[in-house]
Amino acid sequence: MSTIDGNVGKPKRDYSLVGESTKRAIETGLASAEWYHTDIPRKTMKELMQRSDGPAIRDTVLWIALILGSAAGAIHFWGTWWCVPFFAVYGVLYASSSDSRWHECGHGTAFRTRWMNDVVYEIASFMQMRNPVQWRWSHARHHTDTIIVGRDAEIAVMRPPDLLRAALSFTGLLDFRYLLPILFRQAAGKLSDDEKSYIPETEWHKAIAAARWHVAIYVATVALAFYTWSLLPLMLIGGARLYGTWHMVLTGLLQHIGLADNVTDHRLNTRTVYINPISRWIYWNMNYHVEHHMFPMVPYHALPRLHELIKHDLPAPNPSMWHAYREVWPVVLRQLRYEDFYLKRELPATAKPYKEEFHISSFPLPSRP
Repeated sequence: MSTIDGNVGKPKRDYSLVGESTKRAIETGLASAEWYHTDIPRKTMKELMQRSDGPAIRDTVLWIALILGSAAGAIHFWGTWWCVPFFAVYGVLYASSSDSRWHECGHGTAFRTRWMNDVVYEIASFMQMRNPVQWRWSHARHHTDTIIVGRDAEIAVMRPPDLLRAALSFTGLLDFRYLLPILFRQAAGKLSDDEKSYIPETEWHKAIAAARWHVAIYVATVALAFYTWSLLPLMLIGGARLYGTWHMVLTGLLQHIGLADNVTDHRLNTRTVYINPISRWIYWNMNYHVEHHMFPMVPYHALPRLHELIKHDLPAPNPSMWHAYREVWPVVLRQLRYEDFYLKRELPATAKPYKEEFHISSFPLPSRP
């Protein structure tokens, strides 16, 4: 029997993918629903969706060169304080920028050539401690049912928010607490009920095989560390998650935090933020996140152009990450007591009205808390 939130008289959120919220999402039509999209001429959309190897090859060559260069500096100066700045750069490239490469190559939009997408996706998945088979299907579900409670497997901040967990995510400790044990469980041939709910049964054996490859590499790395009696192998493989995840979390948390759930309009549950050029390169333009969710087949390098074409129909972007966090912090604090509290962003006069389909959330916060 569902519990009731005493503040608003609504069923409490069950974030499992096989629970009561899942049943409600299916029964109310939120699962696999039709989402709002800004109108764009067909010819323009075809141009925006045009894939090209050039931009991704350029960015990937630079990415690999910086990873190898910073790793070489870290190894050369290992045992001295001079290795610290090299590890700082290496950590962000390994643990943060790999997230955006995993993401775009998972969509198959970064490169025009399929095998290039697949190779970078596999490498970035390992860097992220993500099973490449599981997460390909998980992310497909995230786009089909974005922030639909009981359906979306990638909701970063649930309600009521766990502030300690959110803070720890900046350190990468949670990767070793959750993601690494998940890989070991999958390598043992066990998929959870949640995972089975979005991974097709025909792909289960592939997910288990992928986990075994990842675990084998981690075991070999630990063995090398013992053999050399040095932490250096662990600092380079896996350990970078502890000191380089912060940028991925800094940018990624802002995608959906504090906004509405259980709606079918990405303008209500997704946020676009203007950020500096370096962070944009690390993040591969995913700061244009409303645009990406509306049109996920537009390559990352075309998102700025897409933004200019549809910004008349979107809430005003946050001018900076600092501004976005200042805006969302009061919302998160209020959600500690009122799960249904959320930030409803104002639309410009040129926009079409929101497509609002609230089934759990129904307690809007003024646009400027």
